[in-house]
Amino acid sequence: MAHTVIPDNTGDHLMQQAMVDLVITGTDRVTANGDVCNKIGAYLKALAAHDSGVPFYVALPSPTIDFLISDGVRKIPIEQRSADEVATMTGRTAEGKIATVRIVPDGSPVANYAFDVTPSWLVSGSIDRARRVARRSRGVGSGFSGVGRESWIEGQA
Repeated sequence: MAHTVIPDNTGDHLMQQAMVDLVITGTDRVTANGDVCNKIGAYLKALAAHDSGVPFYVALPSPTIDFLISDGVRKIPIEQRSADEVATMTGRTAEGKIATVRIVPDGSPVANYAFDVTPSWLVSGSIDRARRVARRSRGVGSGFSGVGRESWIEGQA
């Protein structure tokens, strides 16, 4: 598959310039209504895709579906990670030594959310492991043979 590696926030600009055909993101958790929880920034990519008319698909392995939650924006707890991930940087000094330095002022509070939730209305569809595509209107579990609410709850999905 032809592709180009870009810095994280360049995708928004490329979508705006009609240089992106579609977006495919992964998922850590998907709710019964199709809200998608993924690494922080996925929601902004979905907004940019929607605004630019670019389809936004989710690569959706069946174990990530949580049929017990219907509103991911309000019900999925979002992990906050260590402030040091944002407040410090490790690199090589001019003398060639490895050092960790603080890059924000002392005493500055840091919020480091690990995930965000993309509402289902921004998701064009999902792609399962067998490369089957389910459109948003069909529902999150519709494309998975043998996977239903009962098997998820019983842990057999």
